[in-house]
Amino acid sequence: MTANSLPISQEDPRCVTSNTKQLNVQIAQEEVYSFFVEIVKKLPPEDVLREFKGLFIDGLDSEDSNYIPGIYSIFLDDNDRDLCNTLKRCCYIIINNWKTNRKDKYIQELVNLFVDENLKIKPHNPPAVKICKSWLENFVNSKDYQEIKLFATKYGESSKGHWANRYTSYLLIDQSVNGNNPKEQQEAARRLSKQIKDKFKFELAMYVARSQSAVSSTNRYTNPSILGDHVLRLIKSIVLKKGVFSHENIAHIFIKQTQNQTFEEFKINLEKYLFFSVENQEIVENLRQQLADALSLWKTDYNQEIITKELFLRTCNRVIDCLTAENGKEPSSLFILLINQGHSLTLVIILLKIILISKNSRRHLETRIAHLIRFYEKYPEEECKGVINFIEIFNITFAIHAENVEYNLIKMEEEQSSNPQLDLDGYRVFSQMKVDRQK
Repeated sequence: MTANSLPISQEDPRCVTSNTKQLNVQIAQEEVYSFFVEIVKKLPPEDVLREFKGLFIDGLDSEDSNYIPGIYSIFLDDNDRDLCNTLKRCCYIIINNWKTNRKDKYIQELVNLFVDENLKIKPHNPPAVKICKSWLENFVNSKDYQEIKLFATKYGESSKGHWANRYTSYLLIDQSVNGNNPKEQQEAARRLSKQIKDKFKFELAMYVARSQSAVSSTNRYTNPSILGDHVLRLIKSIVLKKGVFSHENIAHIFIKQTQNQTFEEFKINLEKYLFFSVENQEIVENLRQQLADALSLWKTDYNQEIITKELFLRTCNRVIDCLTAENGKEPSSLFILLINQGHSLTLVIILLKIILISKNSRRHLETRIAHLIRFYEKYPEEECKGVINFIEIFNITFAIHAENVEYNLIKMEEEQSSNPQLDLDGYRVFSQMKVDRQK
């Protein structure tokens, strides 16, 4: 079976009702999806690309005024949304399979199929072909195509070009939770985002291990962040918070103590927990008060009810919104306040404390970061230094607190100074990848 042999309905659209036509479109779409699901499993990538090109692109250079490429005949007299959705899902059926089977290099070839001189509208093109080409042009200029291109970017090359390219993993998470995206896109986005984050965690651990070794050459390790060697001191200050008063232990205590509390009591104690042991208390007092006010006024009808798991999760997500992108589009006033005052680390630690008590809020948080990136990406890097610094610190902090990596701070020699301030230079930080012994 080939693309040209697909049993696409050729009924005259003037002879069918609107409902019947839409049903024909849906039937044809399912036939196309099933076709690509079948061939991507059986055929080599070169043949899959040839079939895709034969179905959607070949024939658009025809000068025959009566010719309409087969697949397009079912969409004419309709808007181009159905065609774009068909193209999009077919791309992700292919991408998902190639990602799973480590055939990533062919994804770039799939993307490049749409960069063809013959796809440009020319004066001699018949009217129907001009319509088809304009639809393809709309697809290439759409957000959908830009999202597909994310899967063709090699890790390591994402740092090139626009500054937002460095944070592809968050944009992919946003794709994975969008219910309007086809299931193949959601799965592919979820898998690639995890790969990128895992690679960052590994490279950070290797950088920490090798950069402190006297025998290591600077050419033998790469800092995956853009913070330079300053990142080592940042990591030490984060790892330092261990022991009895570690963020993890305080989170466990909070979860136990808030069981069976009323929702009103929970909101009060949540605010206390988030700001417990946070440095620069005087500086963040304004933030603390604004967050307390926002929580106290939120869902007051539930104040006397006992806290439930659902209400627990929704409250944590609500706090995340207040601290990042409240409406899912623009940065919140509290986010702007903290970033403008240079308190990125404080904000990140508060967000970490939320995730430590509500792991299911992690995806919601990463989606909100994606929304922040989308908002700020229209500005040049020079104007986004505060936001970029926040994301870099966020990446490092959450890599340190990952389930599969362990960081420890070891004192190398006795401090000679009488200075009560802790001298981080006298400490070494060690990283170790944990082994899942259950596997």
